[in-house]
Amino acid sequence: MRKILYFFIFSIFLNLSIRAESITAINSHNFEIVAAEVISGYPLEGNLIIARTDPLNKVTVNNELIEIDQSGIFVIGFHRDEDNKILLTIEEKEKKLETFLYPIKRKYNIQHIDGLKQNMVSPKKETIDKINADREKVLIARRKKVSLGDFTNGFNWPLKGIITGVYGSQRILNGIPKSPHYGIDIAVPTGTPVYAPASGVISLANDLYYSGLTVILNHGLNVNSTFLHLSEIKVSIGDEIRRGQLIGLSGSTGRSTGPHLDWRIDWNGKRLDAELLAGPINY
Repeated sequence: MRKILYFFIFSIFLNLSIRAESITAINSHNFEIVAAEVISGYPLEGNLIIARTDPLNKVTVNNELIEIDQSGIFVIGFHRDEDNKILLTIEEKEKKLETFLYPIKRKYNIQHIDGLKQNMVSPKKETIDKINADREKVLIARRKKVSLGDFTNGFNWPLKGIITGVYGSQRILNGIPKSPHYGIDIAVPTGTPVYAPASGVISLANDLYYSGLTVILNHGLNVNSTFLHLSEIKVSIGDEIRRGQLIGLSGSTGRSTGPHLDWRIDWNGKRLDAELLAGPINY
């Protein structure tokens, strides 16, 4: 039988609605993948599975080949709204070994944010081209191939503060419904140091319309951390970064109501829950 755990993520507010969410999850010790060793994780929206198989094997997710490290490590991430079962196949010599993944659904809250400049909520037509160009830069940065970093040992918090925005919440900006929020907002004074939560390579360091001064740190296996609204960037594209190294300083650039860090993690275009992967912030 699957043991059921209830994780209650605390409520907080700062220009946001009070949020209370419970996550129902199976015990990761009971989760298995055929022909692989599960290092961490289990099927849950926003979560990341880290596993190891024979490096000579091929691994596919819904019949699409995914990257595997020379040590045999591979990862699978789950988006905010994973509506269907996922077929994981490991090709071992002439055998195809299948595992069906059924991501556990989560409940997300609604957050109302008012007081934003109107051009940040509904940008003018001439701004759309820049927004689209920014989006392309981010997509390219997240697709870059780099060597596997040390995120398989877990993620550190890039800084400590009060969590004011959570993963998956639906935001209503100045009364207009917008896309879900995929990051973790941490309220800190402008100029607070932001440190690498794991090692990797810098694939983007730029000033973007919505996210302001932005850094993307590629951890390998298509796993990326993104740091938004910085006041200063202390790294350059191509820099090899060690865990705990200074990346930049927190701020309020781009679309922002006040000084904070918005930290995001993604895998293969799927947005993951940084709070879930890093564990309690213990601030």
